[in-house]
Amino acid sequence: MRLPLSWLHDHVVPDLPVRELATRLAMTGTEVDRIHHHGVSGLEHFVVGRVLTCERHPDADRLSVCTVDVGDAEPSQIVCGAPNVAAGQTVAVGKPGSIMPDGTKLKTAKLRGVASAGMILAEDEVGIGQDHAGIMVLDDGDHLGAALGGDAGASDAPPAVGTPLRDVLPISDEVLELEITPNRPDCLGVYGVAREAAAATGAPLGPAPWDAPECAPAYDELRTQEAGDPGQAGDIRIHNQAPDLCPRMTWRLYENVTLAPSPRWLKARLMAAGQRPINNVVDITNYVMLLTGQPLHAFDADRIEGGTLILRRAREGEQVTTLDEVQRTLDGQMLVFEDGAGPTSIAGVMGGRRSEIFAGEDGAAPTSRVLMEVATWDGPNINRTMARLGLRSEAGARFEKGLAPEQTLQAQAVAHRLMVELCGATPVGGTLDLGGDGPPPARIRLRDASVAGLLGAAVPRERSAEVLRVLGFGVEETDDGLEVTVPAFRRLDVTREADLIEEVARLEALDTLPATIPENRTGHAAVLDHAQRTRRRAEDALVGAGLHEVCGWSFTEPAVLDRLRIPEGHALREVVRLENPMSEAQSILRPTILGSLLDAAAYNRAHGQSDIAIFESGSVYAGRRGADGAWAGQRLAPADEHHALGVLLHGAIAPASWRDGTAPAADVFAAKGVLETVLGALRVPFTTAPAPDGAWPFLHPGRSAAVLAGDQRIGFLGEVHPLVAQAWDLDGLVAAFAIDLGKVTALAPEVATYRDLMTFPALRQDLAIVVPDDVPSARVLEVVRDAAGKRLADARVFDVYRGEQLGAGRVSLAVHCEFRAPDRTLTDEDIEPLRSKIIAALAEQVGGELRG
Repeated sequence: MRLPLSWLHDHVVPDLPVRELATRLAMTGTEVDRIHHHGVSGLEHFVVGRVLTCERHPDADRLSVCTVDVGDAEPSQIVCGAPNVAAGQTVAVGKPGSIMPDGTKLKTAKLRGVASAGMILAEDEVGIGQDHAGIMVLDDGDHLGAALGGDAGASDAPPAVGTPLRDVLPISDEVLELEITPNRPDCLGVYGVAREAAAATGAPLGPAPWDAPECAPAYDELRTQEAGDPGQAGDIRIHNQAPDLCPRMTWRLYENVTLAPSPRWLKARLMAAGQRPINNVVDITNYVMLLTGQPLHAFDADRIEGGTLILRRAREGEQVTTLDEVQRTLDGQMLVFEDGAGPTSIAGVMGGRRSEIFAGEDGAAPTSRVLMEVATWDGPNINRTMARLGLRSEAGARFEKGLAPEQTLQAQAVAHRLMVELCGATPVGGTLDLGGDGPPPARIRLRDASVAGLLGAAVPRERSAEVLRVLGFGVEETDDGLEVTVPAFRRLDVTREADLIEEVARLEALDTLPATIPENRTGHAAVLDHAQRTRRRAEDALVGAGLHEVCGWSFTEPAVLDRLRIPEGHALREVVRLENPMSEAQSILRPTILGSLLDAAAYNRAHGQSDIAIFESGSVYAGRRGADGAWAGQRLAPADEHHALGVLLHGAIAPASWRDGTAPAADVFAAKGVLETVLGALRVPFTTAPAPDGAWPFLHPGRSAAVLAGDQRIGFLGEVHPLVAQAWDLDGLVAAFAIDLGKVTALAPEVATYRDLMTFPALRQDLAIVVPDDVPSARVLEVVRDAAGKRLADARVFDVYRGEQLGAGRVSLAVHCEFRAPDRTLTDEDIEPLRSKIIAALAEQVGGELRG
């Protein structure tokens, strides 16, 4: 909900800057998501001016050259393109330095060769309407003084030249964007938030707008009947055939309605609150809804066929064309209003085309008789209707949360005043009330002992009473506390003593409660378990390596399986499908973490990030085979789930240096290096092996591998298939790996053990080994380790050489070996037998020999 601060100040004026007010509201339960600025900036440059002369532009038929008195020593010359500009008008002017709503800063410029010092303004150019057909003329008195509750006579005369425009028109405002919880629909109205602000800040709260004397006729001319009885509003017959879903309806008929644009103050408030001005009648319904929290609906009384409106349940398959010009098909649990020609609107959600307020066209007269309807609906039924139709509306969003029947008459009262003042309307026949007020208000005891016992600190009874009174509760003092009467608009939310204590606590006690340390009843400090420590250590290692963490959705769309080139019948096709997905795009659980990594990479690439190094830690899911061998992937319950850690590299993995002039690109070897960093930090040794055929169809078949820990496969490593990368609009190499952190956790030691590396240093030797080109380096290292035995502390390849002197199909691998003994320093003589064994094993097992 968007709340203009100026509108809030009509009812309460907290002595706080806007950001402190937002913080105070948030700390007392009314969350402020953000603060917007609506309208213009640089207010000192916006003034009232008077057009002294107006002549046609010498080189443009649609432009006028005006001299405008803006209160300075000399008039300003302004080029204006509005067709209605004329000499003698009082106008709104933006001088050079003015900042428009879109951030444009006005300056002196030449238009078709003629200098122009500013702009004569239209409504849409200052954010107080959408009219751009012509400039605003301020001679009509349509400015601030005519606002609701203001002194209309104070602004009948045109404002003086040079008057700051902000004193004349609401051209700038701060807007609070509120996140209202479902249990507080009363805060979906300006006055409801004002009530909260008064309680939170101590500022005095003004009277309710529906209690103004101008609203009294709506109450004085009231005729109340049972909800299901037929009634009469003027010459329109009303019948509620679904009183169980609509416990109260109020109706008021107006004649002699003048349909016209709303005054600027009203349009400005609607624009700041996020509503589009349409005409005075429709704008009144939106304004009253935003002020009171209670939606209204205006029918064109002359377009109600047969002079009868019936509320009933829809028939299966019945269709209605709503105001958005969409034909919607209903079911038997939805409600419609019906006249003599059939359904006219979806009750409680959206009006229909046939009975809407009509501006007049093709010779037809505009609306002149309005039937105003304000009702209370069953919240769950409205919620179901909107969900089934895929149709959300401001009215339905309020009704679904449960409004009080008493609010209907309050909204009718405010609407009555505005219909008379802004439309010149004549009420006919009084207010028809079908249903009357809701149940009698609940009375709840609030005991001082209960407050202290639940909060752990006493709250003075007088302060509790003060807070509750400002919030609209009735309060009477008793011997042990307070007797509290719950207001109608909190009927569904406050039902017991604990609810009252919560009201007092959030507005008074939470700021003053003493800080205490929770008692540890177990006698043990909370610690992370082995799986949590392993996961954190892996993530920290990746962050230390320069990668950024991303968080993807566990939900994804079936189409991602095609983009990953997973063929039909593949195990990864057996996904877990949701029974009630939010949309098709989130209808399955991801079978691999690579899809969400590619999504994040594509998003970053589309936003200009060419070098990407990201990781994600999260769950992946697969269906489980049943006893008959079939996959049971249709429901969530039988799914296999494991925690995966995935990495994706794309682009350069390091900046270009002066030495080689180019940046190293991400490839399978870079990804393997990151994998070594992670598993090294976890102390889990691993090897790689050629990927099984078809195991991971999204990887390049010649540049991918399985990651093994012993004989157990714990993940995959490789470059993403070029066609898969292309499906995500990623050009060039994309390298990735993913490991099962559950399996890795089982292999990682819980306690790190350390060896003495200082007393007896290692003996290091390098071997240049020539092997056939098709022998993997991992196989060479495996033979070296097996042959050397326990005294070989480490072996790794540090160089690769190919040349003519080696012969065709041969490659030289430089292997660095470290030998160590726990009880002495080894010598070359100690190592010579091991070296001979290594050379013999290499010759026998892989056809290797020492390079000469």
